[in-house]
Amino acid sequence: MRFLQRLTAIAALAVLASCGGGDSNDDKAFVCTASGDKAWLREEMYDFYFWSGRSPDPSPDGYADVNAYLNALRFQGDADEPRDRFSYIESAAAFSQFFEEGRTLGYGVSVNGVEATLPLKVRYIDPNSPAATAGLLRGDTIVSANGTAAAQLVSSGDFSVLSPARAGDTLTLVIDSGGTTRTVVLTGATYALVPVTATTVFTLPNGNKAGYLSLKDFITQAEGPLATSIAQIRQAGATELILDLRYNGGGRVSTATHLASLVTGATHAGKLFTNLVYNPKQQRHNAAYNFASKPGTAFPRVVVLTGSRTCSASEMVVNGLKPYADVVTIGGTSCGKPVGFSPQEHCDSVYSLVNFESLNANGQGKYYTGLPLTCTVKDDFTRALGDASETLTAAALSYLQNGSCPVQPQGLPARVMRTTDRQVIEPGQRSGMFAD
Repeated sequence: MRFLQRLTAIAALAVLASCGGGDSNDDKAFVCTASGDKAWLREEMYDFYFWSGRSPDPSPDGYADVNAYLNALRFQGDADEPRDRFSYIESAAAFSQFFEEGRTLGYGVSVNGVEATLPLKVRYIDPNSPAATAGLLRGDTIVSANGTAAAQLVSSGDFSVLSPARAGDTLTLVIDSGGTTRTVVLTGATYALVPVTATTVFTLPNGNKAGYLSLKDFITQAEGPLATSIAQIRQAGATELILDLRYNGGGRVSTATHLASLVTGATHAGKLFTNLVYNPKQQRHNAAYNFASKPGTAFPRVVVLTGSRTCSASEMVVNGLKPYADVVTIGGTSCGKPVGFSPQEHCDSVYSLVNFESLNANGQGKYYTGLPLTCTVKDDFTRALGDASETLTAAALSYLQNGSCPVQPQGLPARVMRTTDRQVIEPGQRSGMFAD
């Protein structure tokens, strides 16, 4: 397979290094200038882009920088597949920090920005973050951020104020916690990610036990805690499993395969989990990921909590398990990203361009409109993840007990502040499926 090319200066990403040569762009030298970057990108897209031959190929002249040129080169969609909204460029340092080191720069507060509604709620707090240290909680309401009213943030769809540009930047939040207003000042810092955020076992009214596990990111730092959590769930006698992937934007295919293998135990060892299929010119890079043998037998039924932030590798877990288990999805429609990247470095930037699609053992994929939902349940952004009374968790427990979708209460309608047909970038969210 073709993996991320790394310079010696950041050789820590060797786990993603190429295991083969002879790829056209890898054998050429490109100058690290605006014109050189655009020339490199054009050739990379021609050779390895999943939609190569079906996407525009304009001259790089007239485009101010490589990001503008990438937008011009994107697949624009056709009758079968939508426009590419996933390919992106970021600094090599940021990519390495998150996916190799398992750390991130931030304030650690995530909001319900995608929903485009008021009130603006804190939906997730990174456990090791400045926001966690300050005592912010899921369900708190943001009144303003650095003097900008929540209504303005939501209507604009611009939440960049919640992401520091550098360590030491400050964020002043006015927070309403249960009717009490307070001001919190956060200082941006780099902190270690905690990918597995909650593990518990519930006893259902019928006496059966259901394990619950919340996973935020598919990074290598998740693999040990995942194994420990699934072992604890099995040891407690759980015969049902709830995977909370509602805020999981994806990550490494190898870590997703690890989780799927833990779910299937030894029952399906060696069987196909997912196939990665490249464009017609690069079929030699196609790769099969099979279930590894793990302790225990397969959970026959798995409930997955999903939402619009359930993306890429997390969707692949749902799709990859479907041929082998009764997979029940509860929550909101997933983001619809059945494609992924073989990230490449060029001139201190990492280019995550769509390179392949993911298909399960039945050849199923192409879920561009999101994965089918068993039960539609609205996330209300209150109560801790893994709390039995939290909306999606309670719906999962009800389904496991009764076998039917719960009736949703009719609450007050949310105040919609803008249309939701454009992509909004929230702090703390990354959407990726990386071949490694």
